[in-house]
Amino acid sequence: MEFPFDVDALLPERITVLDQHLRPPARRPGTTTPARVDLQQQIMTIVDELGKASAKAQHLPAPITSASRMQSNRHVMYVLKDTSARPAGKGAIVGFLKVGYKKLFVLDDREAHNEVEPLCILDFYIHESLQRHGHGRELFQYMLQKERVEPHQLAIDRPSQKLLKFLNKHYNLETTVPQVNNFVIFEGFFAHQHPPARKLPPKRAEGDIKPYSSSDREFLKVAVEPPWPLNRAPRRATPPAHPPPRSSSLGNSPERGPLRPFVPEQELLRSLRLCPPHPTARLLLATDPGGSPAQRRRTR
Repeated sequence: MEFPFDVDALLPERITVLDQHLRPPARRPGTTTPARVDLQQQIMTIVDELGKASAKAQHLPAPITSASRMQSNRHVMYVLKDTSARPAGKGAIVGFLKVGYKKLFVLDDREAHNEVEPLCILDFYIHESLQRHGHGRELFQYMLQKERVEPHQLAIDRPSQKLLKFLNKHYNLETTVPQVNNFVIFEGFFAHQHPPARKLPPKRAEGDIKPYSSSDREFLKVAVEPPWPLNRAPRRATPPAHPPPRSSSLGNSPERGPLRPFVPEQELLRSLRLCPPHPTARLLLATDPGGSPAQRRRTR
């Protein structure tokens, strides 16, 4: 893949590693570039054009690799250039390989869910005119050495048939573990995986599902004592031998005993006057002979 600028001067090494910053690598000593040339913009142009070519080759509706996606994700892109061909002295790009770590829920051989974060193959492209020349294996092997991983430890995002045949031919990866997502993992993926952060139990068959387990049933049998004062047994009132008669009113008024007859005010005052005075009142009257009759009446 050719570009209108000097690719050989922009990417001095045969394989260049780009991260989310998309910074141009260190230039060779003695290489001069006009001050107005934006090297990062040239890097972004290469990434965008490679993403479009990969999407076209895989028949995708939109590119999955672009400069904006690289800047918003912590992915790593390995770019391979052709050092032998020099059209117009500007160099050419052979292909690229994009990888990145992702948190996935994958199934093992026992259909148990595992939460892992493996290195994933996100996009892989070699120009159509340069395929079957060993460039893909060179690029893939360089990535394995740089990332320090084994081929069976990788997870591949929606691999094409060409990529599956490539992995089978060069790395003997054939038997896959069925998954419910778009990622493909191969046999031996869990052999060297670190303990997952969370491992869910395997799914039960529909016939084995019960409303609750035996431990739950045992727990329901144990009576839990309520806290004080709710745990105190209420006292039962002893029923009277002869219950009082119920009120003849229509409402649900509480039951009461028989009321005393109403006493007129004049009769109540007369009974108070006839009551003998309290000893304390007698003492007060004896010590205060000059008291008025009203005061003595109030004292009584």
